[in-house]
Amino acid sequence: MQNRLKEHREKHGWSQGELARRLGVSRQTINAVETDKYDPSLPLALRMAKLFATNVPDLFIDNWEPEA
Repeated sequence: MQNRLKEHREKHGWSQGELARRLGVSRQTINAVETDKYDPSLPLALRMAKLFATNVPDLFIDNWEPEA
Protein backbone atom coordinates (compact mmCIF):
# COMPACT_ATOMS: atom_id res chain seq x y z
CA MET A 1 0.00 0.00 0.00
CA GLN A 2 1.33 3.44 -0.90
CA ASN A 3 0.49 6.57 1.03
CA ARG A 4 0.52 10.32 0.55
CA LEU A 5 0.88 11.20 4.24
CA LYS A 6 4.22 12.97 3.83
CA GLU A 7 2.85 15.05 0.96
CA HIS A 8 -0.15 16.18 3.04
CA ARG A 9 2.02 16.79 6.12
CA GLU A 10 4.51 18.92 4.22
CA LYS A 11 1.70 20.87 2.54
CA HIS A 12 0.63 21.95 6.04
CA GLY A 13 4.22 22.76 7.03
CA TRP A 14 4.23 20.24 9.88
CA SER A 15 7.14 18.15 11.07
CA GLN A 16 6.65 14.48 11.80
CA GLY A 17 6.69 15.39 15.49
CA GLU A 18 3.98 18.01 15.07
CA LEU A 19 1.73 15.62 13.13
CA ALA A 20 2.33 12.94 15.75
CA ARG A 21 1.35 15.37 18.52
CA ARG A 22 -1.86 16.35 16.70
CA LEU A 23 -2.78 12.68 16.22
CA GLY A 24 -1.73 11.47 19.68
CA VAL A 25 0.88 9.01 18.40
CA SER A 26 4.68 8.87 18.42
CA ARG A 27 6.91 10.48 15.81
CA GLN A 28 8.23 6.99 15.12
CA THR A 29 4.71 5.90 14.15
CA ILE A 30 4.44 8.73 11.63
CA ASN A 31 7.87 7.87 10.23
CA ALA A 32 6.94 4.18 9.90
CA VAL A 33 3.71 5.03 8.08
CA GLU A 34 5.43 7.48 5.73
CA THR A 35 8.13 4.94 4.84
CA ASP A 36 5.57 2.14 4.27
CA LYS A 37 6.90 0.08 7.18
CA TYR A 38 3.60 0.22 9.05
CA ASP A 39 -0.03 0.36 7.94
CA PRO A 40 -2.05 2.43 10.40
CA SER A 41 -5.11 1.06 12.13
CA LEU A 42 -8.46 2.09 10.70
CA PRO A 43 -9.14 4.53 13.57
CA LEU A 44 -5.74 6.20 13.02
CA ALA A 45 -6.25 6.36 9.23
CA LEU A 46 -9.65 7.99 9.81
CA ARG A 47 -8.13 10.56 12.20
CA MET A 48 -5.42 11.34 9.65
CA ALA A 49 -8.00 11.86 6.91
CA LYS A 50 -10.13 14.05 9.17
CA LEU A 51 -7.12 16.15 10.20
CA PHE A 52 -6.25 16.77 6.54
CA ALA A 53 -9.91 17.29 5.53
CA THR A 54 -9.70 14.50 2.98
CA ASN A 55 -10.70 10.85 2.73
CA VAL A 56 -8.78 7.69 3.50
CA PRO A 57 -8.41 6.61 -0.18
CA ASP A 58 -6.80 9.98 -0.90
CA LEU A 59 -4.14 9.28 1.76
CA PHE A 60 -3.67 5.55 1.27
CA ILE A 61 -3.58 4.02 -2.20
CA ASP A 62 -4.26 0.31 -2.31
CA ASN A 63 -3.18 -1.29 -5.58
CA TRP A 64 -4.68 -4.67 -4.69
CA GLU A 65 -6.78 -6.29 -7.40
CA PRO A 66 -9.08 -9.26 -6.79
CA GLU A 67 -8.34 -12.48 -8.62
CA ALA A 68 -10.53 -13.20 -11.61
